[in-house]
Amino acid sequence: MVSMVQILIENCNVQRSSCTRVLRSTYALFSLLFIASFVSNCAIASSQSADKQAAFIEKMVSKHQFNEHYLTELFSQATPNQAILESIAKPWEAKPWFKYYPIFLTEKRLNKGLEFWQQYQTELAEVEKQTGVPAQIIVSIIGVETFYGSYLGKYTVFDALQTLAFNYPPRSTFFTSELEHLFLLAREEQFDITSLMGSYAGAMGWGQFIPSSYRAYAVDFDKDGQRDLLNNPLDAIASIANYFKRHGWQAGKPIAYPASVKGSQYNSLLSKSLKLKHTWQQVQDAGVGLSTESSPEFPADTSVKLIEFELEQGKEYWLVFGNFYSITRYNHSPLYAMVVYQLSEQLLAAKHPNTKDNAVN
Repeated sequence: MVSMVQILIENCNVQRSSCTRVLRSTYALFSLLFIASFVSNCAIASSQSADKQAAFIEKMVSKHQFNEHYLTELFSQATPNQAILESIAKPWEAKPWFKYYPIFLTEKRLNKGLEFWQQYQTELAEVEKQTGVPAQIIVSIIGVETFYGSYLGKYTVFDALQTLAFNYPPRSTFFTSELEHLFLLAREEQFDITSLMGSYAGAMGWGQFIPSSYRAYAVDFDKDGQRDLLNNPLDAIASIANYFKRHGWQAGKPIAYPASVKGSQYNSLLSKSLKLKHTWQQVQDAGVGLSTESSPEFPADTSVKLIEFELEQGKEYWLVFGNFYSITRYNHSPLYAMVVYQLSEQLLAAKHPNTKDNAVN
């Protein structure tokens, strides 16, 4: 006689087998639905990308008189570059300060910068005299951007911009505009658009100018008939200075000072905006002071901004001025601007060790 226990075990085994089959069927169904949804989304994205591309070609033909056959042939060979999309999603500027600055503030970069300054000191001095932009700021920018021409980018600028214009919705409008500027730049300067190399964001040359900035601010310093920021460091030096001058650089004015804070009122001064919305008097009233050996004096109505940087343990505070804001016009990141400023101070201190107050340039 079969025991009750055996009957129960057999029933459980039958139920378990049935449940397993149901689970397997359900899993297979969901897998198929997921795959179908993924394929559908990819098809939609591909269709939208194709539509954007077609609209761009039509615009370039009607607005700028480019050859339609040439554009169609060029874009038919272009595909989205996944590495570019991955890079734009995780920029270095997303790192906290304590992880960001060690990338750039190195002995190797400082020494290379001093060599560059020595090699082009005559031209740097001339450009500084013409524009008011200090040599150390220009040298620092080139060091941070390309390690003095060593790293000019591994992507074709066309590939970067067409990928981002048509396949990166968050900034599609911006990169579509830059792609338009790229075609115009290539025509104006007689560049081969398929061989221009740059960053994943479409910046190029010693100073990493995006196409719109290249067209607007590039300078032919040596008067050879071409504004060449790709191979000519002299043109790059003058163009960077021109960029800063056009973005409000004020000769002899301060950039930044380390700050101290007390109480809690200073928190109301902190914001993501890079604009200088407070005065020196207002930040003092909120408990902010300067952490410097000297005590520089500023008019009470001087425009300033308090910035907070994340350390591995704790926070670091800086009071920044109009020239700091000018640096953020080059790259809209306070981390970038601060690392450019600090490298420039290291360069100046090493080049002119007897300079006492480097904070005012």
